[in-house]
Amino acid sequence: MKNFFKRGIALGVILMILTGCSGKTAAVDDVSVRVGSLKGPTSIGIINMIHEQESGNYSFTMETQADVLLASMVSGDLDIALVPANVASVLYNKTEGKVSVIDINTLGVLYMVSGDDSIKTMSDLEGRTVYTTGAGTTPEYVLRYLLKENGLEDKVNIEFKSEATEVVSTITQDTSSVGLLPQPFVIAALSQNDSLSIVLDTTKEWDALGNGSKLVTGVTVARNDFIEEHPQAVAAFLKDHAASAEFVNSDASTAAQYVAEAGIIEKAPVAEKAIPFCNIVCIDGSDMKSALSGYLNVLYDQNPKSVGGSLPGDDFYYIAE
Repeated sequence: MKNFFKRGIALGVILMILTGCSGKTAAVDDVSVRVGSLKGPTSIGIINMIHEQESGNYSFTMETQADVLLASMVSGDLDIALVPANVASVLYNKTEGKVSVIDINTLGVLYMVSGDDSIKTMSDLEGRTVYTTGAGTTPEYVLRYLLKENGLEDKVNIEFKSEATEVVSTITQDTSSVGLLPQPFVIAALSQNDSLSIVLDTTKEWDALGNGSKLVTGVTVARNDFIEEHPQAVAAFLKDHAASAEFVNSDASTAAQYVAEAGIIEKAPVAEKAIPFCNIVCIDGSDMKSALSGYLNVLYDQNPKSVGGSLPGDDFYYIAE
């Protein structure tokens, strides 16, 4: 059965719906889809769905910790969850392949911030100190990977802080240093300190390597038994997700109001400034697989535990044909 839905939905279903992130709501079977997400950028892409949930077949839960979402997926209390990319791989390994990733919802949200705006390229980091949080987590792996690929592995000093506010304080005092920070914290920090600016976008730096992968922050996973039982609901979710992501990117002002109302970012003006830097997307199918598998490979090479000990198999990637 597993192989069946991985290769596509039956012909009768295909005639009724077109799967994928095309942005048009599909007919769904009579089921309420239980969706969980994290308070942050990975929830911003579905904010229009959350705002209009009374008119849809969805119930939404937002958490601050990924572990809570994982437990709910394992117990069957959630059908779909928006989680960090590496956490999806951990969940796959933990459940012995009982979940699949159905789309990428957020690309890179990490930016390098400094008081020295003469920094224009990765090579300008040579001899400097980069301060960041997240020792032993994805921010560190992303940073070390970019430094290595740019020949800077032993030419840049990395120092870790326990909180983002410490990073901001340090780079404010030492204008030659650089801080690696996530959105929306970057915009919030810049709005309070006009001596700082974004000097490098890690997503663009990753793309410049031209390795076929993407810097991925968040993905959407679904339980395989839910996909098998309700393929129309999964297809409809993908379409609604795409429409919501498109709305967020085309009308940041209105989306920001919804984001503030949902408590994802406290102030709408900050949310409106942050949204264009959050790389909200809806990427599915083969594009999703190539972008995500390459990213997970990078993490695995640095620390296998970061993806759950082993790379997911092909059945991890839900590709409807």
